[in-house]
Amino acid sequence: MTDRREHWEQVYSSKAPDKHSWFQLRPEASLALIGTACSSPATRIIDIGGGTSHLVDELLAQGYQNVSVLDLAPSALEATKRRLAAQADRVHWIEADITSAPIQETFDIWHDRAVFHFLTEASDRAAYVHALKKSLEVGGYAIFATFADDGPVRCSGLPVVRYNPSSLLAELGEGFDLVDTRRELHNTPTGHGQSFVYCLFRRSDSPAPPHLQTH
Repeated sequence: MTDRREHWEQVYSSKAPDKHSWFQLRPEASLALIGTACSSPATRIIDIGGGTSHLVDELLAQGYQNVSVLDLAPSALEATKRRLAAQADRVHWIEADITSAPIQETFDIWHDRAVFHFLTEASDRAAYVHALKKSLEVGGYAIFATFADDGPVRCSGLPVVRYNPSSLLAELGEGFDLVDTRRELHNTPTGHGQSFVYCLFRRSDSPAPPHLQTH
């Protein structure tokens, strides 16, 4: 069985951050869905598998005050801290595997463009969803970006699971409503197109908490 931490440490060390297939200078679709979900700078946001993503840069620039980034590869987190320089102190950094290290904090927005489609084992997906339901406030939002059903079947040397909005909702189970969805053709640094599906879900057990302002 592949050791996840070791694998991703090797992937991140293999090339510069802007040469990895997932690189986006500005994550437009993610930012749009976060904007749909909230308008308060106090909103608590976590980026699962944030690694060297530039989403954290954009969130800080937009004035969000409670941003967390989780990744299991310490080298990726350190690279992002160096890029942010003094602003890195404004972020809560979590080095963990979301399928095995429970998160103690709770959040209003859960964002994942990096992890879920790599979970090919049902047990790992179940552990992930358990962590999601434990950590996401009722009335909060989960944003998933995964390879679409016409996307690649492998990435970074690993097999992936491809999704559409219905199959993603089925994985999350009861207590989530699909609010918005969109597709994106992501162009990799080498010029290859990758089909992604983005979904915005609301945890619907009860009305949204008052501190989470919606449009």
